[in-house]
Amino acid sequence: MSPKTPKTREQKTGATGRQGSKAGSKGKGSKRQRDRLGGAPKLVLGLVVTVVALGAIFYFSNRPGSSRGPATAGKYPYQVGSPGPGKVAPPIRLASTAGGTFDLASQRGRSVLLYFQEGLTCQPCWDQLKDIEANWARFQALGIGSMVSITTDPLKDLRQRVADEGLSTPVLSDSELAVSRAYRANSYGMMGDSRDGHSFIVVGPDGRIAWRADYGGAPRYIMDVPAGALLADLAKGLGKTQP
Repeated sequence: MSPKTPKTREQKTGATGRQGSKAGSKGKGSKRQRDRLGGAPKLVLGLVVTVVALGAIFYFSNRPGSSRGPATAGKYPYQVGSPGPGKVAPPIRLASTAGGTFDLASQRGRSVLLYFQEGLTCQPCWDQLKDIEANWARFQALGIGSMVSITTDPLKDLRQRVADEGLSTPVLSDSELAVSRAYRANSYGMMGDSRDGHSFIVVGPDGRIAWRADYGGAPRYIMDVPAGALLADLAKGLGKTQP
């Protein structure tokens, strides 16, 4: 058996150099991998920022009270139910969150905006009321003297909701659906005929219906019409200039 020949300095250095080269290549590969992995969170973050920014733009351009710019009539589709314009408005006598009983007959001599809505379970409906209140001066400019909202919920629950939302508009309780059926406002909701949809009716000073828009009907159930769009439709329907 031959004795082992000692490695020369050059042989040792060459081996080490090859090992170092392999390690260096491995290190470069790991760095490239880390760079790729590091870019993924940045891409995800960029997408999140974009989505949030688009969401913010949509929110601030459609939030209640933000609809002060000019709007085009017909942007939100609606039907015109019966009784419609020109018909005598059916009587309304309902308990009000403002206290006592609201009697439509007592409003003769001024225009009244009736807003039939889905009620307690519909947050967009309450946002709609806030939007109208925030732009009320513009409705008055079209000759609207007062407004009431009508739902099929119990008066006690409506009083609490009105207080929670900080609203001043009287909300009427039509728990037996007598008025809702008379105006057929319960024909345009997502919950069948047990609740109202999203209907606006103007009763003129003479007690006749001057304008009507039922936004809540199928196939596109609309539960919140920006005040600007609502005013545009109302102005066109009444033959007036939009304020």
